Amino acid sequence: MIEITHAILHAFDFDTGSKSLSDRELDLGERPTRSYVQRLCRKALTSAEARHGEFEEGSEFAVRLGDYFRNGDFVGMSQEVAVFFWEQLRLCEDVGPVDLLVADFAETDSLKERAQAAGTQVGDAFAEAADADDAAFEAEPQRHFGVMLLPRKQSFVHDLRDFGDEAVNELVRTDATLPNPTQKIDSYLVVDDGSMAISFADKERAVAGQDKQIIPELLLRCTTRPSTKEVIDTVTTIVEDVAEEYGMTPAVVVAQAKAYVSDHASRHERIAPAEVAEHVFAERPDQRESFERHAREERLPEQVPVRRGVANRIAKKHHIRTDTGIEISFPSEFARDDEHMEFHTDADGRITITLKNIGHIENR
Repeated sequence: MIEITHAILHAFDFDTGSKSLSDRELDLGERPTRSYVQRLCRKALTSAEARHGEFEEGSEFAVRLGDYFRNGDFVGMSQEVAVFFWEQLRLCEDVGPVDLLVADFAETDSLKERAQAAGTQVGDAFAEAADADDAAFEAEPQRHFGVMLLPRKQSFVHDLRDFGDEAVNELVRTDATLPNPTQKIDSYLVVDDGSMAISFADKERAVAGQDKQIIPELLLRCTTRPSTKEVIDTVTTIVEDVAEEYGMTPAVVVAQAKAYVSDHASRHERIAPAEVAEHVFAERPDQRESFERHAREERLPEQVPVRRGVANRIAKKHHIRTDTGIEISFPSEFARDDEHMEFHTDADGRITITLKNIGHIENR
């Protein structure tokens, strides 16, 4: 669960050259406001496309943020961030109206919820103990500082006007519409209070004639590691290439890799590419060595953090399409045995897929 402690919205209009810095926080007592901010913070915090990093030595923002976490003038901190973004974005080409949302929020999941999400024997033991004493298994809230750039878009709204004895509905164009919370946000950052670990997303902008990513290069001054999605995509691509190289059935091997990623990440909140290879090519040292060689060439990190639920969204299901136009989507774990489906390759290289133990079929 996401609990918003502080939130504030600052507005920029580069067409008119004006900025509006708020002196007051958003009213989180208003349920629609609180819900909107919660959903945006959750989206930024759990995005599989967020890159990861650590502050470099000498980062002024790290020092300032650490001081904020200890002493806490939220409005003042948010205004400093807003002024920085204003000064950088005004130097960029083709920047439209945009708002800046700054939030101080926490995750309040209990250890019981974390254990139940793991779904393992250890997780079941934690969950049973937590059932007996919920209070003893409450995890410390994980506090975060988040910043999100919200591009405004033009839209039309109705305007009811009263002309004496006539009521008239008019169309009015406005550029004050913020993104829907389900929309993808291109630029944001989230910093963890305890570890100072960074998650962020950004895009290159022409700043004073040079292509820059404002968030990691100019504001945070941090290292950059691949996102969870980038690592998982690269791992599955390498697995597929190795399977094809050694005459294995790529669909089966890739599904096995995805099943391992989904299961392991949900319990440990991390994945290590080398461990994926050890699992998928457990009895095939040549294939494992080939995977490790490709992984070094791609400069994959030794491990990458994965938030609970993220790996499931990416790897829980596997999709295949045959050259005959048939498309199949199935749980990745089905590739671990032949209880539900079986792949057979004949001497001519033709593949037969057998679906088994089906109790019911419905049209979709």
